[in-house]
Amino acid sequence: MSYATTSTYELCSESVDPNLSGDERQDAILQCVANSLDETRLGVDAFYLIYAASLVFFMQAGFAMLCAGSVRFKNLQNTMLKNLLDACGASLGFYTVGYAFAWGGSSSEGGTSFIGTENFFLMGVEHKAFWLFQFAFAATSATIVAGTLAERCQMLAYLLYSTALTAFVYPVIVHAIWNENGFLSSFNSDPLLGSGVVDFAGCLVVHTTGGMTAWIAASILGPRKGRFYYDEEGKRHANDFPGHSVALKVLGVMILWFGWYGFNAGSVYYITSKDNATLAQNAAVNTTLAAASGAIASLLAKAWLIERETGEAVFSLTDALMGCLSGLVSITGGCAYVESWAAIIIGLVSGLLYLAGSHLMVRRGIDDAVDAIPIHMFSGIWGLIGVGLFAVPKYLDMSNSNATHAGLFYGDGHLLACQLIGTVFVLGWVSVLMLPFFFVLHYMGWLRADSLEEIVGLDISYHGGMHPIDTDAESSHHEEEARLYQERREQKRQERNKLRRRLLMMDLSLSRGKGSEEIAGKGNAASENETLEETLGVVESERRNTAPAALLAQVEEAESPLSHDHDN
Repeated sequence: MSYATTSTYELCSESVDPNLSGDERQDAILQCVANSLDETRLGVDAFYLIYAASLVFFMQAGFAMLCAGSVRFKNLQNTMLKNLLDACGASLGFYTVGYAFAWGGSSSEGGTSFIGTENFFLMGVEHKAFWLFQFAFAATSATIVAGTLAERCQMLAYLLYSTALTAFVYPVIVHAIWNENGFLSSFNSDPLLGSGVVDFAGCLVVHTTGGMTAWIAASILGPRKGRFYYDEEGKRHANDFPGHSVALKVLGVMILWFGWYGFNAGSVYYITSKDNATLAQNAAVNTTLAAASGAIASLLAKAWLIERETGEAVFSLTDALMGCLSGLVSITGGCAYVESWAAIIIGLVSGLLYLAGSHLMVRRGIDDAVDAIPIHMFSGIWGLIGVGLFAVPKYLDMSNSNATHAGLFYGDGHLLACQLIGTVFVLGWVSVLMLPFFFVLHYMGWLRADSLEEIVGLDISYHGGMHPIDTDAESSHHEEEARLYQERREQKRQERNKLRRRLLMMDLSLSRGKGSEEIAGKGNAASENETLEETLGVVESERRNTAPAALLAQVEEAESPLSHDHDN
């Protein structure tokens, strides 16, 4: 009660020894006040970091909803579990060795190292809120791949990948670019080219790492069954595999946008430090503008392309959502260092880049269920280049980095050169490690699910059946679907055989010549035994020439692949 009504000065006055002389007493009171302010600052910084980490971790829910809406219903549980495993594998991997490799042994006294060597199992770590924030980033990098490999990847392979990425691959990149002792870090006492790589919140460290891993994994894993087909000329075409819920996609993207404020603004780490509040505000505003411009650019550009092709514009909700995510990814690297107009340009370009990247993936035969590769890899690389073009000197001076070169439009090209070098390093490092990793999984047969399991759905194969989570009416429909499927298949088979017998008997009555008795004998045997293939081969030609058109139409309808299987 006294803390709510008593000032810090009064509390310190009461706690100081009253026997001290006037000057000594005053000095003691001031020292007490200063210590109290330090404790308050540490508490505020810790709360800010925990809150930002919570927002970033909440993005896992956004990724889960986006993936759920993008896959078919038969794979819903499997996709949700893989998103959960991202967080579980990342937490254990980052706790044991990941954090130590990334941040262990950081020293501002100088020197360069390739990997951290201290703080394994969080031993000696005092500021654990910082670990929580960095763990949330590691989990984000891992979960990028979840949607790309959806509907065809084994559970064991995914758990192994998630742990390996967050325990070793990702931490080395963090150490190189964000650690004070990293050889590419702008926080190094002697940064590369006087600048180092400037990546404020991780468009290269987090998103390009995850996007490149997704590309490698998808290339080795292969597309989903039926995703691509070839025409008579050998040209590849793609079948659309629409997800089962657009509403979940929208919910997922909106959650991600919300969480991105913690991702970007939270990357100042300590809000009470000088100028960090200014950088955090700038990051939040630029995050908003880039997301909006990316969505609009992708929406309008796709509508224009469709109008040019068909003569009628179509406004695609999915393309707008993916363009929004592309804008968020691209602004991550320079959200605190660029002006608002530059953030809009970066977002606009990323929206167009998403469309081009998505088209490229289809042309290359790479199946990406959620377009994670163009969103995270292509937009991540562009975002880092955008920092090299638009970074403003005054904002760089407010940061704790030792970068002395601004963007190309404000100075020389040193920063842009560092950004390109950093991009090459990340792409190379991920390729060197993850290519053999996924090749080994593929060789061992641990990577891809069995073909039959993929066709019937991974929920049935791995989780004991589909579990509807919709309304009662929808749940009843899905529960009956599997049973009705077999009933309808049997009904169609019986109808088909019945029509075949009618045609066969008509053929027998129209048959003339020496072999009519032999054909009639085969027809009677077929009527009795339900094995018609041999007899049908004998009379097929005459049937097509003499049967009435209406009857033939019934047969063709009955022979079509379960034309009524999806009727309600």
